[in-house]
Amino acid sequence: MNGETRLLAPLVPSRGYFPDFLTPAEGLLGMGEALAAVRETPAERLHAELGRLALAEGRPLPGWIRALADGETRSLGRLAGILQSYHDAAVAPYWHRVRSRIEADRAARGRALLDGGTDRLLASLPPMMRWRPPVLEADYPVDRDLHLGGRGLLLLPSYFCRRTPVTFHNPDLTPVLVYPVEHPVPRLTPPVPADRSLGRLVGQTRSAILHGIGVGCTTSELARRVDVSPASASQHATVLRDAGLLSTLRQGNAVLHTLTPLGAALLRGGAQSDGPSGR
Repeated sequence: MNGETRLLAPLVPSRGYFPDFLTPAEGLLGMGEALAAVRETPAERLHAELGRLALAEGRPLPGWIRALADGETRSLGRLAGILQSYHDAAVAPYWHRVRSRIEADRAARGRALLDGGTDRLLASLPPMMRWRPPVLEADYPVDRDLHLGGRGLLLLPSYFCRRTPVTFHNPDLTPVLVYPVEHPVPRLTPPVPADRSLGRLVGQTRSAILHGIGVGCTTSELARRVDVSPASASQHATVLRDAGLLSTLRQGNAVLHTLTPLGAALLRGGAQSDGPSGR
């Protein structure tokens, strides 16, 4: 993976501008579709965005990226291969963990939307974003405005986005706001070994809790659904979370529990798929 990281570093710097074409809308459909879209990037767009990158960095780009800016098809294919290799090494092995946090965030936003419409949804976003109708303010590395002009705004929770949200540099592209998901606070005590956690799962109450979570619920709601006390529901949820079967996201004074992909697979009675089709 070190080779891929070294090659990609000039193209995706740790801060500042990076080319919009590297995050195509087709990425919502999967890695294969995203790479296909990258390969089909028009030459004029490559030239414009990579030229802007060179100016932002204030130094010449590596030769293969300059060739990419000149529209060399072979370099575009090479880039897609590098991105695939990096994904296989750095992302795919941890995809179940990434997906569980994303699903937990989506459940929280969906719940806010159902409870209070768009206003509640926008007000529920992480604290680096503030809904002050009709403006959504966000902490951002640079001072800029994004005017929707009647277009919708696509909100994308991201496991890898940290501290501040990001959007496309080109205002003519579909308005997108990528924001950080909440990450669990590091544990102060050693985690329960997986074999012990799974052994503790045997029992009707925890099975009922897994079934009762549905598309997401709070601890008090879970207690009512399973007919146990809130303290008991919280204790059982902790065991299930330690075993990797559910994810917990704090929302104000409450917490929202959602199934992880592993928990959902367990309920379905099938094996979890981490292969290309499963991803």
